Amino acid sequence: MAVIILKTQIAAPIEKCFDLSRSIDLHLKSMQHTDERAIDGRTSGLIGFHETVTWKARHFRILFRMKVKITEMKYPDHFTDELVTGPFSKFHHQHRFQSACGKTEMTDRLEFVSPFGLWGRLADWLFLKKYLRKLLLERNKMIRLEAERALN
Repeated sequence: MAVIILKTQIAAPIEKCFDLSRSIDLHLKSMQHTDERAIDGRTSGLIGFHETVTWKARHFRILFRMKVKITEMKYPDHFTDELVTGPFSKFHHQHRFQSACGKTEMTDRLEFVSPFGLWGRLADWLFLKKYLRKLLLERNKMIRLEAERALN
């Protein structure tokens, strides 16, 4: 299993960061370069507890579909999305938020397992972990910019 942990500091209230992190519209904006679309379930607005969204996107010139469900949520502290169907054997993404002095620390913990056994683990090690980390960094940058822009 591969694990990615990212911490992002945001000069904005925890509630704003929490809501932007579960915004389908902001996610789509941050993933424009992959031609990502929300095609089923919650396709716009804020995804909530027990809701699903099916994403369709192009990665490595291949079209993928991935359905995730919000399996845990405590506003505004954390939520978790997990793979229902898609290209991974496991995909578990925890989003945690901590507030201090009007700022928010957003922590992502993404655990994933690629299919195809040894070949999948090799792909994780060679390029997939780095690729997914980059996607998360781009998404988090968009969240930070949007949250901090709202304060100005």
